[in-house]
Amino acid sequence: MEFIWFILIGLVAGALAGQIVRGGGFGVLGDIIVGIVGALLGGFLFNTFGVSTGGGLLGSLIVATIGAVVLLYGIRLVRSA
Repeated sequence: MEFIWFILIGLVAGALAGQIVRGGGFGVLGDIIVGIVGALLGGFLFNTFGVSTGGGLLGSLIVATIGAVVLLYGIRLVRSA
């Protein structure tokens, strides 16, 4: 069951990040991948800086979305260089 929540949070976080950064999503599979990688990146960044969102579904979604936005900005930076 946790795996399904992980995928759903990845999908929502990827879709939100796509809307924030580009103005559009990447399709279902693309949004899931961006959201999952973003969740891992966001968890690493939040842990490194000692920031806590309190956990739970909303906290996980916030961390994953912020991580996905950072990931997309990083990809955009690399592509433009």
